[in-house]
Amino acid sequence: MKNILTFTIILLTLTCVTACGDKKKDDEKSSPKKEKKEEYKNIYKGDYDKSKTFIVISKKDLLLTVYAPVEGDTVPVAQFPVCLSLNKGQKEKEGDMKTPESEPGEPFIIDAIKPASDWTHDFGDGRGAILAYGDWFLRLKTPGHNGIGIHGSTNNDESVPGRASEGCIRLHDSDIITLKEQFARVGMPVIIKQEEQGLKPFEKK
Repeated sequence: MKNILTFTIILLTLTCVTACGDKKKDDEKSSPKKEKKEEYKNIYKGDYDKSKTFIVISKKDLLLTVYAPVEGDTVPVAQFPVCLSLNKGQKEKEGDMKTPESEPGEPFIIDAIKPASDWTHDFGDGRGAILAYGDWFLRLKTPGHNGIGIHGSTNNDESVPGRASEGCIRLHDSDIITLKEQFARVGMPVIIKQEEQGLKPFEKK
């Protein structure tokens, strides 16, 4: 009787270990893997004239790229993933949830760089007025439209890259600091391409 009882206990123990192990494996298989966060890329490490750099924002690729003229060429210097407007197309009026597109040969410009770490916004999603802009707001001069800028994504970090903003260009909070400290300046040209516009001639080199 004692031997039978001992055997039964061992059998139950092995069954439990096996079942638990299988459950763990099943849980691992069923749990979706968290995608790696897309971040800033320092593409070019050579010398260039920072006073002649400019920005190109691609709606198609959800990327902000800083370009610089180098020895007769135009090279990408740095690249950042972005979140753009929820709705696609050219901005027409306030509240249409679209990011404005610059006209050929007429880039927007950064006309002010404002500290924004204490700025709040109510997205109408039930969260109320919350911090939303990161450390900096790079205000763009966009003729016909006000309040458009490049800023951080405080409390909305998971939206980058993507389409979720009301019209502004969002970067990760760490990236807006990098963009401001290393590249941005007042007067810097900013080209925002049309929705499905591909590479410009200088981008194909």
